[in-house]
Amino acid sequence: MKKMQSLCLINGEWRAARSGSTIPVTNPATGEHLADVPQIDQEQVLEAIRSAETALPAWQHRPARERAQVLRRIGDLLQERQDECAQLITLEQGKPLRESLGEVSYSANYFQWFSEEAVRIYGEIIPSDSANKRIFVLKQPIGVAAAITPWNFPIAMLARKMAAALAAGCTFIAKPAPETPLSALFLGELCQEAGLPAGVVNLVTGDAAMIGSTLMASPIVKKVSFTGSTEVGKLLIRQSADTVKKLTLELGGNAPFVVLDDADLEKAVEGAIYGKYRNAGQTCICVNRFLVHESVAQTFTDLLVARTRALVVGNGLDEKTSIGPLINDAARDKVVGILQSASNDGATFVLGQEACAATSRFIPPVVISQVKPSMRIWKEEIFGPVATIATFRTDAEAIALANDTQYGLAAYLYSGSLSRALAIAERLEYGMVGINDTAISAAQAPFGGIKQSGFGREGSAHGIEDYLVLKYLSVA
Repeated sequence: MKKMQSLCLINGEWRAARSGSTIPVTNPATGEHLADVPQIDQEQVLEAIRSAETALPAWQHRPARERAQVLRRIGDLLQERQDECAQLITLEQGKPLRESLGEVSYSANYFQWFSEEAVRIYGEIIPSDSANKRIFVLKQPIGVAAAITPWNFPIAMLARKMAAALAAGCTFIAKPAPETPLSALFLGELCQEAGLPAGVVNLVTGDAAMIGSTLMASPIVKKVSFTGSTEVGKLLIRQSADTVKKLTLELGGNAPFVVLDDADLEKAVEGAIYGKYRNAGQTCICVNRFLVHESVAQTFTDLLVARTRALVVGNGLDEKTSIGPLINDAARDKVVGILQSASNDGATFVLGQEACAATSRFIPPVVISQVKPSMRIWKEEIFGPVATIATFRTDAEAIALANDTQYGLAAYLYSGSLSRALAIAERLEYGMVGINDTAISAAQAPFGGIKQSGFGREGSAHGIEDYLVLKYLSVA
C-alpha cells in the first residue's frame, strides 16, 4: 500500500496545520498508530472557504458534460484502486475487508450516477396568462457547499454528498470525522488525479466544533450537508439561522424490523443478519428493534440465533471475520451500558450475555428477547451488534410499536403478501421502508428520513435538487 495521505487539501495544495498541531489516527482493532492529520486553525478553514468561492464561477459555468467527465473519472479511479482504498477503510474504521470493498464500489456508483445526472438538470417553460410574456424557470447551483461526514462509512458518506454537489456545479468543503479522515484524504487525491481544478474540493481536519461553527457562520457557505447524531443536527439548525443556510440532515435512527405471520422466515433471517450485524451494527439504518408476530417468534428467534452463532468477531483484515470492532472505547461503553440496562430491566439474553461485561471493542453478537417498549434498549439507537426482539399480535399493534419513536429514518417489513405489506408500509412513519429487503441504499434511490431523523435526500435525481436553487425569469 502506498504512503497514506495525511495532509489537508486547501486550494489544490496539501497543507499541514500552521501551528504544527496534529490529531492521531489509530486502528480500532489493534490500537496501532496509522498517521497524524493536521489540526488546522480557523484561518485555514476560512482559506478553504475562500478558495471554494474563488473556484465557483469557473466550475459552475463549465459545461455540464465536462463536469460529468470529471465525475466519471473519479468513479473509475475508485474502482481501479478499490483494493487500496478498502484496506485503508478497514485499517482506520475496523469493518471487515469485504464490507470495505462494497463501500468503495458503492461510493464509485455515486460518482458514476451523478455524472449522468449532471447533464440532466432541466429547467421549465411555464405558460403565461399574457400573450406578450414568457415564464422561464432555471435551476442553478446553490454555490459553495460544505459537508460534515461520520466515521462509520468514511468514504461512502462523503462520496454521495460530494458527487451530487459537483454535478450540480457547486464547489465543496468537507470535514471528515477525526476517527477516519484518511479515506477522505485518499478521495481528495483521486479528485486531483481526475483533473478537478484547484479549490473545487477542499478537505479540512481538526477541531470539530471550531470547523463546524466556522462553516455555519460563513455567509459564503450556502449549503451544509451533515450525517450524524440528532443532537448535533439540532445544533446545526440553530447555527444556520443567521445566514439562512440550506441544510440536508441525516440524523439518528431506531429502525424496526417487522416480521408478519405469513413471512418467509428463512428470507427474513437472511435479511436480519445483513440489516443488523453489518459494520458491527454501526450504521444509521441498522435494525434496532425486531417486532415479530407471536405465532412465529420462537421459530424466528431460533433461526436468528443459529445464524448469529456462525458469525466470527475479529480483525477486519482477517478474511474469516464477519464482525469487526466498535470504533472506540466510548462506543463500547455505550453498548455495554445499554446491555446492562436491558439485563436489569428483565430482558432475556438468548445469546451473548457475556457482552454485558465486555472490556474489549470486540463485542460478541447478542440476541435479546422479551424486550418491552419501556426499556432503554428499545428507545435508544444501540449502534452495536445487538438484536432485540419483541412480539405483537395484530398488524395495527405492529404499526403502533414500529412508530413509537422520535426517529423516522428506515424501517423493514417481511411478509408473504405484497398487498398486506404495502398497506402497512404506507402507515410506517419512515423515510425509507424495505419490504422483504434490508439492502435499501442505492445511488439511484432517495436516501433520507423524517421526524427527528432529519430532512433532505441523498442519491437519485432528488439528491441533486438539494444543491440547486430555482430562478424564475419573467420575460415581456
